[in-house]
Amino acid sequence: MILDIYQIDAFTNKIFGGNPAAVCPLKEWLSDEVLLNIAKENNLAETAYFTHKHDNVFHLRWFTPEIEIDLCGHATLASAFLILNCLNYTFDAVVFETMSGELRVTKDDEFLKMNFPSRPPIKAELPEIISQSLSKQPTEIYKARDYVLVYDRENDIKNLKVSASILEQINLSPGGIIVTSKGNSSDFVSRFFTPGAAVFEDPVTGSAHCTLVPFWAGRLHKKDLHAFQISDRQGELFCKLAGDRVIIKGKAVKYLQGTINI
Repeated sequence: MILDIYQIDAFTNKIFGGNPAAVCPLKEWLSDEVLLNIAKENNLAETAYFTHKHDNVFHLRWFTPEIEIDLCGHATLASAFLILNCLNYTFDAVVFETMSGELRVTKDDEFLKMNFPSRPPIKAELPEIISQSLSKQPTEIYKARDYVLVYDRENDIKNLKVSASILEQINLSPGGIIVTSKGNSSDFVSRFFTPGAAVFEDPVTGSAHCTLVPFWAGRLHKKDLHAFQISDRQGELFCKLAGDRVIIKGKAVKYLQGTINI
């Protein structure tokens, strides 16, 4: 069996930036074991798979090298980019049926605009094991799917050291740890860590912004937000809180196109 595979850099306008995702269009679903093995072989934060249902509606799933997950922003952006810009479709919008419900992505000039669920965080206690892993302690702690650790300034986020070896002792699957602060040249910045994952620090995490956007919209008293995820690869996101939904806009570029032989 020969499958097409693409690697798309999401939330960036240049290769080697943003967050790389593998995307495999399928004619029909393969076994979960095969899907997971392909994701393991790719060894990227996420591999996305989709099948075409009808019109502009597709069924989309996301796998890390360890598990299938319920929501992934950058791999959704990568999948939409592939469908709307690289394959033989003529749509201006795509609808994905997913574990997190219906997700719509539309062309918006040079951007792709994703409509995701809002996941506001609530006040929480920080587990001792997470506290021990941090070179600097946060000023506030919240939690939705992911822990949200709030710091005073952008330099705190840039300079923060997080111990992967200590965090191997905790299982947050499918969640992770967001660290965030106000930005110097943006509304807010963040980084994202996933204990025990093949990719410990995720370069750009769209799903984390389902929580960051309602949090910072409330904190800053504004609905339109400009964000950077300040990993080594860097990612830029333009976001908006729209009721119980979050609008996330970004760009993407194709890095790789090939085939898998199974």
